[in-house]
Amino acid sequence: MNSKFSRVRTALGLLLVLAVVAVIVAAGILPRIRERKLLRQQTEYSAEPVVVVSRPNRSNPAEEVVLPGNMQAFIDSPIYARTNGYLKAWYHDIGAHVKKGEPLALIESPEVDQQLAQAKEDLSTAQANLKLAQITAVRYTDLFKTDSVAKQEVDNAVQDAAAKAAIVKSAQANVARLQQMVDFERIYAPFDGVITARNTDIGQLIDSGSSGGPGRELFHIATVDKLRVFTNVPQIYAHAARPGILADLTVPDLPNRRFQGKLVRTADAMDPNTRTLLVEVDVNNSSGLLFPGAYTEVHFKIHSNGSTLIIPSTSLVFRSEGLRVPVVKNNRVALLPVQVGRDFGRTIEVLAGLSDDALVILNPPDSLVNGERVRVVPAKETKEVEE
Repeated sequence: MNSKFSRVRTALGLLLVLAVVAVIVAAGILPRIRERKLLRQQTEYSAEPVVVVSRPNRSNPAEEVVLPGNMQAFIDSPIYARTNGYLKAWYHDIGAHVKKGEPLALIESPEVDQQLAQAKEDLSTAQANLKLAQITAVRYTDLFKTDSVAKQEVDNAVQDAAAKAAIVKSAQANVARLQQMVDFERIYAPFDGVITARNTDIGQLIDSGSSGGPGRELFHIATVDKLRVFTNVPQIYAHAARPGILADLTVPDLPNRRFQGKLVRTADAMDPNTRTLLVEVDVNNSSGLLFPGAYTEVHFKIHSNGSTLIIPSTSLVFRSEGLRVPVVKNNRVALLPVQVGRDFGRTIEVLAGLSDDALVILNPPDSLVNGERVRVVPAKETKEVEE
């Protein structure tokens, strides 16, 4: 009985020792396990990318599109000489406003004047010969009626009169040609405008534009009361840029002024190199504040058929499968395929693939993958994390 009790006591003591050892071991291992689990959770939490999100905005149906443009005179023409000679006088310098038909310069061409005088005398001689030939033809015709002359002589007289008449017409044409050459000695303004260049002076040798050599421009005239503005509209706005829409023009030297113009015509063809549509905007310049050749910015009010979503341009990511916008769904990344429209620089238009309530990631890192878990924090917290 004693031995049995002794064995039980020994077993209980052994169990007690084992229990104490197990408690000691558990007291040392369990905290380490908890610490490792906590460390793993903290590591995973810290490894999650920190992202800032925002919801897309609805665009305004009417967007202002600003494009660079070049202003040109409504009519712009170089003035050349049509006769040879020396410049005797000029009457208007650069900046002068002239009316149509107003004289600009006078060319002295004595050779042409003498040729005209000779041609007039030749015409007088031809007219005298014609008159004599006509009298002779009439006489021979009357004599033929009495059989006083042969039919051949009558025919000779009649045809001689016809030949003399042709010579008179030729002489008249020559006189008219030389008269025009003399008239070209005076250069007149072809339309109302302003002299923008004068490239000649008194005593200079003038070669006509039809002499075969390189003609030299004497004056340059431009109509500045109305200006043409040419600009290239990107393809995305091409169908909205139709004749009749209004446009405001601004110039760097007049920052507080806007000049209203109207789109009057388009090229109706896209430039295959730039994918743009050339359009012309006419603007009234009765004040004279705008200068031909100046740079301007054309502000178009483009009306779209409906509103679209606007997101920051930095939210777009380019992947091998195409353009994507990263959004957050249940704290995980979803790369959504989208169709973009107009590019406004800092923002871009999304036509399809995105909903109004989507949480779009701002400035997403390139390492984001679809389904990755992320941590969404306010902007201020993001700055603290980065610091």
